[in-house]
Amino acid sequence: MTDKIVILSTCETEEEARKIARHLVELKLAACVNIVPGARSIYRWKGAVEEASEFVLLIKSRRDLFPALRSELAKMHSYEVPEIIALPIVDGSEAYLGWLDREVAEA
Repeated sequence: MTDKIVILSTCETEEEARKIARHLVELKLAACVNIVPGARSIYRWKGAVEEASEFVLLIKSRRDLFPALRSELAKMHSYEVPEIIALPIVDGSEAYLGWLDREVAEA
């Protein structure tokens, strides 16, 4: 198991997704953020089943940076309850994991 993580989030608009992604990378809280358009979400919200088009954020970072990343993401996000889920990166190519580590803030 590594100390690297992938954080999942979604945004309503591409503009918001780009703004959040750029901010997290500029702060060195994330090494990379992929923005995946065309997601269709079906979910329960305030007692009703809703459906929406969203942009998925795949945010690559390190576990020790998660509290700060979560705080920044929540602060910038337009959703009342944004999705912010961290998944462990169990293993990966040494070259990529090394690059990820060099591109985020020092521990």
